[in-house]
Amino acid sequence: MASGPSRTRSRRRTINEINMVPFIDVMLVLLIIFMVTAPLITTSAIDVPSVGKASSAPDGIIRIELKADHHIAISSSTKGGEVSEDVDASELANKTLALQAGSDAVPVIIFGDKSLPYEEVIKVLDGLQRQGVKRVGLSVQVNKM
Repeated sequence: MASGPSRTRSRRRTINEINMVPFIDVMLVLLIIFMVTAPLITTSAIDVPSVGKASSAPDGIIRIELKADHHIAISSSTKGGEVSEDVDASELANKTLALQAGSDAVPVIIFGDKSLPYEEVIKVLDGLQRQGVKRVGLSVQVNKM
């Protein structure tokens, strides 16, 4: 066999270490980007409602009680006295508006029995708000542990 020009093969050496320079370059670029853009970000304030004591108690309240047997009782307590009666769900909003007597300052508080589904309480709340009753709230009981 004729031997041709001898080829010398250079073997590739394996690199046992990682070159960190490109990684450091990328990190420095990202650091510069964050340092430049951080002052440009505007922070927005979220207006969170707070709970506190009122300076004075309201003159009267309208109390709507949703009982476990699905009966609705409405009562109005003012400085003149207290009126209480059972009503149907269809006439609840009209009765409430009549008891408010055009004054939005009289709050309406819904007391729901704990055995009732929450959906029924929300239906009453939604129905009152749709009929134009103002200042409607839910009563809660805090469990002491």
